[in-house]
Amino acid sequence: MRNLVGRLPMHIQGKTALVTGGTDGIGLEIARLLQRKGATVIVCSRREELLASARNEGFEAIQADLSNAAGCLDLVKALGERPLDILVNNAGMSGNFGPGEPLDLALTDRAFFLNLNAPIHLIGHLLPGLLARPEATIVNVTSGLAIAPRAGGPVYCASKAGLRSFTQALRYNLRESNVHVIEALPPVVDTAMTRGRLGGNKMSAPDCAAQIVDAIESNSAEANVGMVKLLKMVYSISPALARRVMIKF
Repeated sequence: MRNLVGRLPMHIQGKTALVTGGTDGIGLEIARLLQRKGATVIVCSRREELLASARNEGFEAIQADLSNAAGCLDLVKALGERPLDILVNNAGMSGNFGPGEPLDLALTDRAFFLNLNAPIHLIGHLLPGLLARPEATIVNVTSGLAIAPRAGGPVYCASKAGLRSFTQALRYNLRESNVHVIEALPPVVDTAMTRGRLGGNKMSAPDCAAQIVDAIESNSAEANVGMVKLLKMVYSISPALARRVMIKF
């Protein structure tokens, strides 16, 4: 992880955080860690049963469908005027298709909005409030597949690559502000979204979340999680080799 030059560590104690997709998988584990470190944590999800479970853990839980602009605006309205210090744009979906499978355009549109447009919408709505805080952090969760895509997930890979590009430009634009911008790049993590994926080398969601929260505390520019560190190394030596390896993954 590379620390942003001149940035002091962030103290999570007493901060207020919003974690989208924070009721299961990586998002839930990030929310739990932030809560243990003394933050007030708000999570959101479409599914009421997951929201109820989150409330039982002491989170404020807001029902919101972030796969469209109206849902993003509903979430912002539900937050009201409360100060927000940490925004974790974690919610995402696969939208995959592969050889012999039809391209579901409606699903593709939902996936692109949730994975790419929703973080941009939320940042657009919430950035003025974040800029008013003494220190604030935006975390955009992309993927190692934003660096080099796999054939079985072209929609997911493209949307995450778009978010990676947006995050890099946003970080530069806010470089002299109090808002730190972090990109988190997980590997394949054992979550509901990857349940159908074969292979036994998936990273656990708690381990992944721990590295992302470490990046928040240290004000790192990126959290290259798990095997993504190796992918970044290969890509730095030969982008073509990294693409050849990952396209079959």
